[in-house]
Amino acid sequence: MPLTANGAILLDLTRTVSRLGRGPLTGIDRVECAYLDHFLAADYPLFGLVRTPIGFLLLDYAGCVAISARVHLNEPLGKSDLIGGLFHRNSPLRARADADARRFSIGRAARPLLKRLLRHLPLGSVYFNVGHANLTMGCLTQIRHAGLGVVVMVHDTIPLDHPEFARLGTIAPFRQKLVAVARHADLVVHTTQDARTKTEHHFGHLGRVPRGVVANLGVPTPVANPAALPPGVNLLRPYFVAIGTIEPRKNYELLLNVWDQFGTGPDTPQLFIIGARGWASPELFARLDVLPADHPVKLMSNLPDAAVAALLQTAAGLLFPSHAEGFGLPVVEAAATGVPVITSNLAVIKELVGDYAVYLDATDVYSWMETIRQHAKDAMQPQNGQTEPRFCHQPPSWADHFRTVLRNI
Repeated sequence: MPLTANGAILLDLTRTVSRLGRGPLTGIDRVECAYLDHFLAADYPLFGLVRTPIGFLLLDYAGCVAISARVHLNEPLGKSDLIGGLFHRNSPLRARADADARRFSIGRAARPLLKRLLRHLPLGSVYFNVGHANLTMGCLTQIRHAGLGVVVMVHDTIPLDHPEFARLGTIAPFRQKLVAVARHADLVVHTTQDARTKTEHHFGHLGRVPRGVVANLGVPTPVANPAALPPGVNLLRPYFVAIGTIEPRKNYELLLNVWDQFGTGPDTPQLFIIGARGWASPELFARLDVLPADHPVKLMSNLPDAAVAALLQTAAGLLFPSHAEGFGLPVVEAAATGVPVITSNLAVIKELVGDYAVYLDATDVYSWMETIRQHAKDAMQPQNGQTEPRFCHQPPSWADHFRTVLRNI
């Protein structure tokens, strides 16, 4: 499966297009966009593949540039078209994003005719899928029959390892994705050794373990802009941040239980939960919705990256009580900024930041209370007019990631 000198890169952009205009990017979204940015600057010809309700679209380099401009908000989404309005009546942003992708495409095909669509690509081309979309037996079979190599990033196997934290109806489809990857992938990119061990365990039960490589995701040091913070945020009183989509495995219930024990007195540290509402129990959302404006716990959604970085920069600590993770991006970002990290006892976090973090049982409310209380006291200690530089854990870089991946193709 070598990427030949005359070959091209076909990057699956289905996830990216589906997210256009819908607020800050989440973890996997960021990965697909990082691949888009990197390949736009690479020497190989670049094409993009986008699945829509009526089939596939093929984008050339100019089309990929146009998608990138909309990712980075340099260009607004265009108007919806008839097809977008028909299939995305309840999602006008998705309708506009799909319409833009159609306008930028150089070819279209119904799903059974994907192989014919890929005739535009030269021999020796390689398909990259890092967003988990289109990992079906039918899609990957056609891509292989079109003569392309297949590189897939499997971020984690949480739906199979922890089905109690998976949405209803997602476990079987996820397993079918792994079946297709096990059958057709030439190379699987794993973001950590922990993720590789778990993924290849499942591949072994599926009859084939594709060649794999471990390449940590790049984590640029975030650029902070306090001016981007919402009004009324008090940064003078000690506060902690918890970053991530609100869903069961993130274990926000534990943090709410801790703050219930703290009470609401003037010495109680603040907790800023930064994340969009995903899926969770109605009880959790109800607890968040009834918090008064002056409560020390505040939910903040759809903050720009610069605002999140500003909150992280001066926090007393990042709280990360998650039950399961594939990578743990907020932990690495906090460590890169020199922010203390209090996290659940996960092997993947130890692999990424080692002894930098404080590790606690994800169910032990008392240990979390005492550790948070001590960190809040430490944050209140006077510095005698001097601010000592924080120790920063060196994060992995995208340059190293792509070097590792591309030299294995």
